[in-house]
Amino acid sequence: MGLPDDYRAMARIRRFEERLAALKDDGEIPGSIHLCNGQEAIPVGAARALRDGDHVTATYRGHGWALTRGVDMTGLFAEMMGRDSAVNGGRAASPYLSDPGRWFMGENSIVGAGVPIATGAALTAQRTGSGAVSVVSIGDGAMNQGNVHEAINLAAVLDLPLVLVVENNVYSEMSRIEDMVRIRQLAERAAGYGIPGRVVDGNDPDAVAQAVTEAVTRAREGTGPSIVEAMTERLVGHYSGDVQHYRPAGEIAAAREREPLVRIRAAADAELTARLDAIDAEVAAEVEAAVAAAREVPFPDPATVKEYVYV
Repeated sequence: MGLPDDYRAMARIRRFEERLAALKDDGEIPGSIHLCNGQEAIPVGAARALRDGDHVTATYRGHGWALTRGVDMTGLFAEMMGRDSAVNGGRAASPYLSDPGRWFMGENSIVGAGVPIATGAALTAQRTGSGAVSVVSIGDGAMNQGNVHEAINLAAVLDLPLVLVVENNVYSEMSRIEDMVRIRQLAERAAGYGIPGRVVDGNDPDAVAQAVTEAVTRAREGTGPSIVEAMTERLVGHYSGDVQHYRPAGEIAAAREREPLVRIRAAADAELTARLDAIDAEVAAEVEAAVAAAREVPFPDPATVKEYVYV
């Protein structure tokens, strides 16, 4: 992918998230949503390293990962509106959606719970000889969860094709990660498992792509898992409605000056700026069309409430 392609992919995620926030404010989306504004370069960069058949597991802040795996945007909007979408029929909404047909194993509202799931996908790939790799995204706070430790250790012992991407936005929900651990970087923990760990600029899709590509190549070669820690900042609250009193004055404004889309625009000449403006307009039109189509999807029939629950 080139610079305009990266920008388009990140702009699609940003506009999608901004539109979700507006739909939530208007009462069209039930339940809570967790947005990834500012963290778009991580799924976009990682996507360069993946091919069809590679599985991705995300957190409840995983809409960007779903989009980069090719999950239908209209279906995503409809799902989060609680409509009978082709994604999960309105039963998953924001924190649980999945699309195995696009190798997106889904989101999870339990912190760190995606890692054992992704480890299972990696074990399947190894046992079947498919050559696939399993990539899992977690937040910095998930690195303190016991099941994450157990899954990484198992993956290391068995040389499973697993890549752990830690999206370190420096906040474990409302607590700064520096107040939660004694190490400088979470990737340092990789040494305890005997696997590689690397820290990259999570606001640079090229840096993320390079690091994840190296980790994916290692995984495909059968030499085991890796940890990639991508340093970033979220531009919005932990959840919809989070007023962020815990963040120091000026912190969000400073983050907005170095976020991925602004960074690309800051380095663009007049010709590229015009192209980026055109991309923004195209993306806005795509998102509005998806919202309009999602609003045409009916709500699930209440008579089907027990479907997919009992065998």
